[in-house]
Amino acid sequence: MSWMKWLPWRYLVKRMAHRHGFLDPIALLAKLHSFAQPSEVGEPIELLRAGVVFHARGLINSRVIQHNLDWVWPYWIERQFDPGDVAFIPRAFSITHINLSNRNWTAIGQPDVAELPVVDPRGLLTPFYDGWSLDAWVLADDGRCLLPSRCKTARQRQAFEDGPVVVTDSELGGLSLTSRSRVVVENGKPVCELLLRARSGTSGSLVLSLRPANPEGISFINRVSLSGQRDAWTVDRKQTVFFSRPAERHHVSDYRQGDVRIHLQDNQDQSQGKCDVGMVTAAALFPMRAGEVSELTVRVPLSDESAPAIRPDSWLGALEGYAQLECPDESWQFLYDAAIHSLVLHSPEDVYPGPYTYKRFWFRDAAFIIHALLCVGLTDRAERALHQFPHRQLKNGYFRSQEGEWDANGEVLWILRRFHELTGRALHRRWQEPVRKGARWIQKKRLSDTLDKPHAGLLPAGFSAEHLGPNDYYYWDDFWGIAGLKAAEELLRPVDREASEHFGAGAREFAQTVDRSLATCAERLKRPGMPASPYRRLDAGAIGSLAIGYPTQLCRPDDPRLLDCVEFLLEKCFVKGAFYQDMIHSGLNAYLTLHVAQVLLRAGDLRYLELVDAVAGLASPTGQWPEAIHPGTGGGCMGDGHHVWASAEWLLMVRNCFVREEGDRLVFCAGVPPRWLEQGKPIRFGPAPTSFGTVSIAIEPRPGGTPDVTWRGNWHRGEPDIEVKLPEVRP
Repeated sequence: MSWMKWLPWRYLVKRMAHRHGFLDPIALLAKLHSFAQPSEVGEPIELLRAGVVFHARGLINSRVIQHNLDWVWPYWIERQFDPGDVAFIPRAFSITHINLSNRNWTAIGQPDVAELPVVDPRGLLTPFYDGWSLDAWVLADDGRCLLPSRCKTARQRQAFEDGPVVVTDSELGGLSLTSRSRVVVENGKPVCELLLRARSGTSGSLVLSLRPANPEGISFINRVSLSGQRDAWTVDRKQTVFFSRPAERHHVSDYRQGDVRIHLQDNQDQSQGKCDVGMVTAAALFPMRAGEVSELTVRVPLSDESAPAIRPDSWLGALEGYAQLECPDESWQFLYDAAIHSLVLHSPEDVYPGPYTYKRFWFRDAAFIIHALLCVGLTDRAERALHQFPHRQLKNGYFRSQEGEWDANGEVLWILRRFHELTGRALHRRWQEPVRKGARWIQKKRLSDTLDKPHAGLLPAGFSAEHLGPNDYYYWDDFWGIAGLKAAEELLRPVDREASEHFGAGAREFAQTVDRSLATCAERLKRPGMPASPYRRLDAGAIGSLAIGYPTQLCRPDDPRLLDCVEFLLEKCFVKGAFYQDMIHSGLNAYLTLHVAQVLLRAGDLRYLELVDAVAGLASPTGQWPEAIHPGTGGGCMGDGHHVWASAEWLLMVRNCFVREEGDRLVFCAGVPPRWLEQGKPIRFGPAPTSFGTVSIAIEPRPGGTPDVTWRGNWHRGEPDIEVKLPEVRP
């Protein structure tokens, strides 16, 4: 509102702050902004909003958890609040208490179903997004109790039986519990199913507990009621949990009375309960006989509405025609299969980089995830996701997922070009204008090239990929801008020659501008490596500058600037064999480590394999990676605990190990680990789309001899030049 500028609001804010003994927020913000380059966007409002929500929960956690450590809490709390555990974090003056040590969970679900329940490392099941959870315990009549979240060790795995199934095994002194969590289809509706199998050497009870918490902390429950048949809960009058048999005993507690765990052996039975502060806990007890297995199936309907697209055999259709991997390495094989299922789960229409913390849309993550979908043959799913892009384009041509990210337009145009290359299709008419507008936006957004500054002609300072640091003139944005203009040139060439030539000339001029800016960096730094921006030293943010080599391939594989940047990162920014991002993420990053591996693979540097193996070793037992990994605990320390961009990068890494485009030729098998050739089982990959057509590759190892490599191609226009380049084998 224009009249606001006439109010002395800055003066009023300053005076109010001083009156109550606070720091002057206006001066403080000015100081904060002085550490970043001037930008039209400080921090994207979407990130600020997400951060407020995140820390609001952390504030609630700080008021509830530390004063009630006799409650049974989720695994991350049991570890992070235990002074004897490596995951322990002192709380002291921390205003909020959040999960910084074990951000790990695994999504389960069905293709094209938006609901994605998550399972934590000890089997805690959270059926609804950001909701309450279900836990299971074993209580012996002699008082012993198996509480999985307090077990120092447990076994967890993911199986693929008509979809993902997370299996968790816990044991303690003769008590054992196995939980199997999955999503099934019943009458066209998704249902979260939890199958429990418990055993005890003595008689006791299998306990199903309703918990007002999840892998992020507190999640309120105000009331719960047990059905008259004692075989179902109604939670907050809107969600239902069904048991396969009636509960023999049932207890409920509120915040003032403490956790229901304290009351499991009370004689009084309650059928319902409520709590004004939202901390209801409930426990349904089912009898167990000594030495016998006790089973219970728990069902939670995820939606009241039937969806015609949901069928019991949805996974067969969703995986039809994908590029299959057959290799002797069980770890690589499992991680590949897990990543395929992960990408299918997180692309119901839009694509999401995670089921929980990141269950929202960004163009950046979407470009990489859609690229993986395309490269493993899930073309229809990728195309459907691309069709969601145009309505997010503003009238000025900006593809906006959040303000201040100047890489988005380049990424959209690049992935659209990759779609048409990999499918061999011409640009659809409805995409022609969005491509023109998107490319024009890149050109108009660039700064004047007459500035007497190193950032002359670059894209403005922005937040960009937020793990690169504060607002700056990031080369990451510029490389994507160049890639976007080159993509527009190729896409429009058959339909609009004039626009194609215009954008092609713009791409070349933009590239020359960036080269000049990088030359000033080389002179300043006394080495060719590319910093994150013209004003930065070489630091961890330089990881973003690798975009010139992967995935855009804007430079040769042996470009000195690219390789020197990699050498710096390997020397200064790697911990335990993986890239350690010390800004924002403050953890080991699987997907960024694989970016470095991709550059080394292109360059023919066998160190790529060490990095890929390190990433495989960082995966959870269910085959997932959190966005950033705690160097000490090995658990997640930042972002989503099931990070789909990381899964996408694993698929892209495996694909490029078998086949990648390099200019006007295909390179086969350049990343196949030499150890695979020392055994006799066949190795296969495909059918995999490439820009020349779809190809399937087979390798017959000959231990002690030269392997046989064969392929079958379905080419767009004829077989391209092909180079077979097995590591440590003569081409």
